[in-house]
Amino acid sequence: MPMELFSTKLIYMSSFVMRLVNALNISAASDLKVEQDEFASIMMKVGLKRNVAKVLTYLAGVAEATSREIEIGSDLRQPEVSIAMREIRKLDWIVERDEKNPGKGRPYRIYKLNRGLPEIVEYLESENAKEAERISKQIEKLKSLKSN
Repeated sequence: MPMELFSTKLIYMSSFVMRLVNALNISAASDLKVEQDEFASIMMKVGLKRNVAKVLTYLAGVAEATSREIEIGSDLRQPEVSIAMREIRKLDWIVERDEKNPGKGRPYRIYKLNRGLPEIVEYLESENAKEAERISKQIEKLKSLKSN
């Protein structure tokens, strides 16, 4: 009888631990999602397009990914990912490689960030500084024209 009681308690404890681990994983995933959304939102506010910001945010959190993984991880559709990847490619922020599909069909294309986030943020900062300077010059020109 004591062995049965021990087994029952062990099963109960095991089930409890599994539920607790699952809840912690969901909570951590939820926290990560909030952090990723905030990061992407800030990237959009400093000038990146929504799709580009979401793809960069996803790629920053993984070593490498396929297009399908990027779609799922960034919550974008395939055409949106393709457009974003085209823009990211132009900026030379990713490297691509093909990996043979285990079955038949086309090989997988694997993507990886070519630049670190600090370098990307530095680029965005530089571009925003250039834009602010351009606007400042235009305002000064307006002021000089008005005073004439």
